[in-house]
Amino acid sequence: MNKTYVPPQDSIEQNWYLVDAANQRLGRLATEIARILRGKNKPTYTPYMDTGDFVIVVNAEKVQVTGKKRDQKLYRRHSGRPGGMKVETFTKLQARIPERIIEQAVRGMLPKNSLGRQLFTKLKVYKGSEHPHAAQKPQTITIETIPGGND
Repeated sequence: MNKTYVPPQDSIEQNWYLVDAANQRLGRLATEIARILRGKNKPTYTPYMDTGDFVIVVNAEKVQVTGKKRDQKLYRRHSGRPGGMKVETFTKLQARIPERIIEQAVRGMLPKNSLGRQLFTKLKVYKGSEHPHAAQKPQTITIETIPGGND
């Protein structure tokens, strides 16, 4: 009888990866980041364990969307007070807090439980090309772009 392989907690190696979001499509970028955070790119992937890596995203303000999403995609937040719903377009949110766009896209692709919340803490998003994680020596990875996207 075959037993399910469960990687020992001390053998899980967590690396740091650096992703440049400049001229990347939001959805394709977010799916690749979510894969790395969950650890699905590793042979030791286990759905109920945190086997993923840390991801640093730079140039968050340069992420792209296709079609009319720049003006039509809406981001909602609620203050918790009656009538406290605030709605912002992609363009306005990108000018104000560009990090939140990538964070929300990735958060939506992670599990909706305590494991997903734990995985989300391993995502670091920054506006501009500077980040404070040089000591971790992150490996730069490139996400393939599809040429001819309709902007």
